[in-house]
Amino acid sequence: MKEHVLIVGCGDIGERLAQCLPQDAYEVTGLRRNPPADLPFLHYQACDVTNAEELAEVLRQDFAVVIITMTPSERSDAGYQRAYVQTCRNLVEELDAQSLKPRLVIFVSSTAVYGQLDGSWVDENSPTEPVGFSGERLLEAEAVIQNSGYANTIVRFSGIYGPNRNRLIEQVKQKRASASAHFTNRIHADDGARCLAHFIELDRKGEKLQPVYLATDSAPAPMVEVVTWLAQQMGVAEFLSDAATNERGNKRCSNQCLLGSGFVFRYPGFKDGYASLLAAAAISFTSCD
Repeated sequence: MKEHVLIVGCGDIGERLAQCLPQDAYEVTGLRRNPPADLPFLHYQACDVTNAEELAEVLRQDFAVVIITMTPSERSDAGYQRAYVQTCRNLVEELDAQSLKPRLVIFVSSTAVYGQLDGSWVDENSPTEPVGFSGERLLEAEAVIQNSGYANTIVRFSGIYGPNRNRLIEQVKQKRASASAHFTNRIHADDGARCLAHFIELDRKGEKLQPVYLATDSAPAPMVEVVTWLAQQMGVAEFLSDAATNERGNKRCSNQCLLGSGFVFRYPGFKDGYASLLAAAAISFTSCD
């Protein structure tokens, strides 16, 4: 029989995840406040997941796996509180009220929970001392899931890039890129979705998951190195701006635990991923010189 998977807050990563899961093994439902039309591999259901009553109605169905991948409606402490902490509390409370329980709960978090500023390496066991409200609220939400009593794993994503996530490309094109020497970390959206599918499949096969994974590629690099490489590929001579905002953190995220689980990256470094994006766009930037 097919297993039913619920993606709570099903945006871009959720849609990519649903497409990664074998259709002969899984049926996937994605929750959104205003859902688009269904896709062949994904059924959408309207739900405000911060509303406990609406979420309770959805959870009366039998879901083997629940993935929480939220996007705050606003970048503020209150916005993160609603999207992450309140959603996780509602979810656990309503799951407790159901007779049918999921075998696995996955919470998509962020490497923003790490506050290191010295360029040091961090992994799943490094101290989590965030320097901003985003990391603080994510840690709070993580704790709700970790203390829920349900089998769970926390997946901390670094910066996601990919189709429709071209912030650095646009900054280079518009001559607004940063010359920061701070290390940055990223993962292509396709690999982010694929690693979630990987964990679901491992768990279905009875393999034990780690409590926490860092989902990040194998090439942390200073921001200036990344934008310089992009500018070279795009043929842009002038691309840096003194007014550009530097990265908030300065750390190198290790993916050794993820690699140790057997995951194989499609885009192991930023050059692989961005080269694919630029080739797909087939855009020449030589006129920007």
